[in-house]
This record gives sequence, structure tokens and C-alpha cells, in this order.
Amino acid sequence: MPAQQQSDPFEDRVAAELRDVGGQFDADPHALTTAGLARGRRLRLRRRAAVVGGAASLALVGVGGALLLPGGGSDPDPSSVASKPSATATVPPVSGQELISTLKEQLGYGKFSQETGRGTEDAPYAWLVWDDGDGGSVVSVSMDRVEPGTEQARQWTECPDKTFTPYDSCRTSRLDNGSVLRILQGYEYPDKREPTKHWTADLVTPKGQHVAVYEWNAEAEKGSPVTREDPPLDAAELKKLVTAPAWLTAVDAIPKEDKSSLAKPEETSPGSGDIRKDLAYLMPDDVEVVSRGGDASGWGYVVVDDGKGRSLVEINVQPDMGDLTGESIFEGAETVGEGTMLVTREDAGDKDVSGTVRWTVDTVRINGLRVVVSALNAGGPHDAPSRDKPALTMEQLKKIALSSKWGPSREESQTGQKNSDQG
Repeated sequence: MPAQQQSDPFEDRVAAELRDVGGQFDADPHALTTAGLARGRRLRLRRRAAVVGGAASLALVGVGGALLLPGGGSDPDPSSVASKPSATATVPPVSGQELISTLKEQLGYGKFSQETGRGTEDAPYAWLVWDDGDGGSVVSVSMDRVEPGTEQARQWTECPDKTFTPYDSCRTSRLDNGSVLRILQGYEYPDKREPTKHWTADLVTPKGQHVAVYEWNAEAEKGSPVTREDPPLDAAELKKLVTAPAWLTAVDAIPKEDKSSLAKPEETSPGSGDIRKDLAYLMPDDVEVVSRGGDASGWGYVVVDDGKGRSLVEINVQPDMGDLTGESIFEGAETVGEGTMLVTREDAGDKDVSGTVRWTVDTVRINGLRVVVSALNAGGPHDAPSRDKPALTMEQLKKIALSSKWGPSREESQTGQKNSDQG
């Protein structure tokens, strides 16, 4: 059947949201480093689970792979660490001005301008432009809580996947008190279309206190010329700043939430429990799996090479998506197997890389399980094409999308329900 060219309303919504974000940089330059980080972290997982390809790649906007949204954005997810508190703090509150003063004291010298901050009543942060004599740079610190052992905590303490997030250096270490520190030296734009560097330090304590320091080599995160080759703080200085005890005191002053509202570990996909292994297992015999990755939200990828160049293959598996079959993205879909709706798409990807070709197979099974598989003619979303077309054919992508690895067929589901009813 011909490839379907309709746009996905989800992708349209996300694109519009990112345009809105872009429009707020000048008016609210601190937004992408404060409350939006906490809100965006949970939205990233949900949205990546909705659509692979365009939306899947949006999952990795920004250094560290977080989808960054404005601090004023709404957050419908009650498990967000930036949600309104349900209990009072046991430590006196800390004002935004106090956090700004603490940041200036920690930096110690130079000229400060464009200072802004928010206290511990909700998603505290301090943001300013610091000129140490070698050029003005944004330096920011934010604080929140994470539930230890969750996907959320892991994201702040592991180095991001270089397939999607290029960077120069990333180091993770465990401190004497059991805290985990990650220092990441990367770029504001993963495709490096501008020379703006974005360096971060994330500290997560055994109690779930999260402190993050961000710095750029420009006086704004985006759209501002660089003022120096590198941000002002090197790795040792970032460590000293992020581990300052004052930030942990501020975290303790954030009103605590009920345990029931904190982030829980993400459920794995319906397959074997490791979507990366399942996807690699289903690759054709004539391709070599060069690398693989993913997370517990139902998203995974492999990079394959058939001797003619590397090709990125992504998959997204999400239950309870049966209502999508009535939307425009499934108009003209064919019905295969026992009621599975299937459409194919061909586009140029979503990273504006010249020459990129992406093939996608999008399916929704009768039990509501959505499986989307796409292949690119490059080894990563930001890479230049390494071949004329993806390494896998559309038929091979269909076979992967329809595999029983991702969940039971209708007949198996009905059998399981019958056995459950009898029990």
C-alpha cells in the first residue's frame, strides 16, 4: 500500500509546544533550567511512549536527554516532582533572593546581572549572568527531590546515550557520603549548529535530594553569541558548587509530597522485559548490530550495519492506545492478522539533516497495544546519512512490528482472560 503521509496530531502538538518554548527564551531565559526540567522529565517519558520517530527524538532535546519545557507550563502528571505539595516542610523556607545570594557567594567574585530566582515553595532555582573577567556566562542552580531507585533518579546520574546526545565528556562518580555525581560537558544543540556549550553537574543523594548546576559559554541558553570558548567553571569547580551544603538545606525546605505521588519505577515493555534485546534478536541475519539502547518506558533502538553503512532502527511499545485507530494518522490503514491496524510512512526524519530518509511502520493491535518501528539511513538522528536508504526494508519493519515479542495476540489475550475468569 502507499506510504501514509498524514501528520500525527501528537507530533503537531509537541511541535507547537516547542515553538512556544522558543518564543519564551528572551522573556524568560531561566525557564529551561528550573521547574521545566522537573516537569519535562516525566513528560519526556510519556511522550516518547506515544510516537516513535519525530516524537521519540524529541525525547532527547537538550543535554542529558530531558525534554525541557517552560517553568510556567502545566503538568497534568500527578507524579511530577514539581507538582504542588501535599504536606508542609519541616525546614524553614528559603526565598529566591536567598538562593541567588548563595549562588553569588559560591562563585565569589566577578560581575553579576540578570538575577532571578524562586524560593522553596515550588521548584526552587537561582539564575544569573556571571562575568568572571573572561566573558559573561549563564550560571544556574536548581533543586528538587527524586525517589531513589527510580528511572527518574537514574536519568540524572547516568551518562546519556551518545547516539542521540553528543557530548565531549561525561563522568559519574560516587562520593564518600553515598551521593552520585555526574558531570557532563556537552552542547546546547545536539547537532552543534551553534557553538553554545552547555555543561552540567547533577548530584543525587541517598535521601533523594537532587541538585543541578548548569552553565553556558554565552549570556543566554539559546540565541546569544558565545562570549568565550568554554563555560567558566571546569569539572572540579562544578563539583565544588553542586556539593555546597546550602543547596541540600534548600531541598529539605521544599514541602514534601505524599509517597503515593512520587515517581515510581517505570514499567517495562510487554515483551521479555528488555526491549533492547528483543529488538536486536529480531534483526535480519544479514545485518550486524553495532550498538543498542533504550529505557524502561517502552522505547529502544539498535544501530545496524549491513556493510553498506550504519542505520538506526527505533521501536516504541505502548499499551492502551486503541483510541488512536480513529484518528487521522490511521486513515487508510490496512487490517492484518487478527484485527491489527497498520500504516506505513516515509519522511525525512525530524532533525533537519539533509538527505535523511526515514521509514516507519505504525501498528495498533486489537487489544490496544501500539508498536511503532522506524529505520533511518544514518547511524543517529543527528548524523549525516551513511547510505541512500535505511538498512531494513518496509516489509522487514512490518515483521518486527507484528512480532509476538511485544505482547500477546488477540487469541492469546482471550485465552488468558478466559482462564482468569474460570479461576
